[in-house]
Amino acid sequence: MANTNTAGAVPARRKKRDTRQLWAFGFCLPNILFFLVFFVAPAIVGVWYSLTNYNGFKQMDFVGLSNYIKLFRDPEFYKTLWQTILYSIVSVPLGYAVALGLGLLLSSEKIKGITILRILIYWPILLSTIMVGLTWRWIFGESFGLINYLLQCIGLDGIKWATNPTAAFITTIIAGIWSGCGTNMLIFIGALKQVPGELLEAANLDGANKWQSFKHIILPHLKPVSFMVIILSVISSFKVFAMVQTLTNGGPGTATTYMIQYIYTTGFTKNKVGYASAVSMVLFVILLILSFVQTKVSDKSND
Repeated sequence: MANTNTAGAVPARRKKRDTRQLWAFGFCLPNILFFLVFFVAPAIVGVWYSLTNYNGFKQMDFVGLSNYIKLFRDPEFYKTLWQTILYSIVSVPLGYAVALGLGLLLSSEKIKGITILRILIYWPILLSTIMVGLTWRWIFGESFGLINYLLQCIGLDGIKWATNPTAAFITTIIAGIWSGCGTNMLIFIGALKQVPGELLEAANLDGANKWQSFKHIILPHLKPVSFMVIILSVISSFKVFAMVQTLTNGGPGTATTYMIQYIYTTGFTKNKVGYASAVSMVLFVILLILSFVQTKVSDKSND
């Protein structure tokens, strides 16, 4: 009799488990469909376009790898890639330093109004990138910009932000750091709270100053988080678009034209969708490599 009951319970448990799996699949299905429709399908179409001379209209002849061959012989591509790398080289370390500095300053709960300060610094991340570009365009405007107005008030000439390549590059760096440092600041604040207080107290008793405590205790504990922040910032710097498009429109000339804007201009202004797709595939490979590095670093830090 006991065996009969046990035998009957097994199919019931299996049926219950299958029902749960169906429910789980049903809940996951919208996300799966979203991923397939908006990520996988466009990627497949992009690969196909990169092998054609598609111009956005009717022309679409298969050209094989000619777009990729042309790409690696195109000085404009290398110029844009270098400008993007330069933007990353400058903005990532500066953004890291700003975020870490703010994290150190605002990690203490003893500061009055600390929550409000954190919200104000995090606030730019809640804005659209277009709004960030418009905000800094008003600040750096040559004729009616806030900075030039203040300079003129003290008798100095305004800076030609829009026509000087170096000045325009600086504006994109400042705007990029301002818009992204809030998230990294919160990451550092969370990491700083994990630093053992006993170690800091012991270092203080041994006569270590704040710099020595930071260098030998805090910084080593922040190493895994620092790697993550740097890699994510590099990936983000390679994807910058709307903010720069609104702020400088890639100018003067092409001085602040970065990879995504180059792809956009090539595909939708010059109607070279096939060639632009080839460039986007190369950028995809670059970002994939960076993501792989970030994953490996995260796994290593977790071990």
